[in-house]
Amino acid sequence: MTSFTQSVIDTIKHIPQGKVASYGQVAAIAGFPGAARQVVWVLHTSSEKEDLPWHRVINAQGKISLKPGSGHEQQKSLLEQEGVRFDASGTIDLDQYLWSPG
Repeated sequence: MTSFTQSVIDTIKHIPQGKVASYGQVAAIAGFPGAARQVVWVLHTSSEKEDLPWHRVINAQGKISLKPGSGHEQQKSLLEQEGVRFDASGTIDLDQYLWSPG
């Protein structure tokens, strides 16, 4: 496993319940600013085997990137179970729910 992958995995594991982080934020916290697309790949390849809270990672606009019928509903449901609320347009209030580590 590369240091990038391990750093991203460690960062995602620290996102607390009821909070979200953007792909870009995860990359930056992991020490690799500008690597948001690579975070997507880590989530795609490692979420299950690393038991990641994948549902807590969203896009920078406060929305779920997964398409309806391809995980969108599951991600939304998991976030709602943690108390994260969406507005009528399906957006999360980042002022309220964005993770701010340390």
